[in-house]
Amino acid sequence: MSKRDGKLWKAHAQAEFERWAETYDQSVLQRLLFQRCYLKFIELILDGGSANGNGELRLLDIGCGTGTFISMLAETSLPVRAYGLDMAVRMCQIGAEKTRRLGIDDRIGFIVADSEHLPLEEGAFDVVTCSNSFHHYPHQSVVVAQMYRALRPGGRLIILDGFRDNVIGWFIFDVCVAMVEKSVHHCTASEMCDLLETAGFERIVQQKFGFWAPVLATVGIKPGGDST
Repeated sequence: MSKRDGKLWKAHAQAEFERWAETYDQSVLQRLLFQRCYLKFIELILDGGSANGNGELRLLDIGCGTGTFISMLAETSLPVRAYGLDMAVRMCQIGAEKTRRLGIDDRIGFIVADSEHLPLEEGAFDVVTCSNSFHHYPHQSVVVAQMYRALRPGGRLIILDGFRDNVIGWFIFDVCVAMVEKSVHHCTASEMCDLLETAGFERIVQQKFGFWAPVLATVGIKPGGDST
């Protein structure tokens, strides 16, 4: 994809999510899809054990929307310092307002930025997550490389996105979602695995869950250090 086409793709997605921000938390997709993805994230993170030397999990959620997942994570027993990153300014504003109301803003922060250009130090996080937004990224290999850079050695990347490798997933994501959202690309399981391997991730594991709206969970480890 050309740089010009990529910019148009991103501009379309950003405008769409700026408009959606006010009603995002009330969307039917929260109940049908997003909430079970957030719960799957928490399950995978808790199964991974503790985070770093001081016991605090440093997590970055890319394409965070209004921060529902990181807010849920902050309310578990896991000691966490989490940041949500999104291009949509209003999504991050609503997320910050929500965390203040919940009294967890001392553990949660928001960053308005492009996933292709993360304004973050190398190796700053134990876990990087991305839920149901990866298909919006025009240069997916660039984003995965940025995710790799943001993780410490031994850190984990967890991506959840629509599973298109069966008939139901193909119809939902390649037909219905593509018709509504236009500029999207849901990876096949093998494409996703190849993206992570090319970026340098190891011990890649994939799991499909859900029937009517199937989702693919892909987990990869950055080599070196202790895995989380």
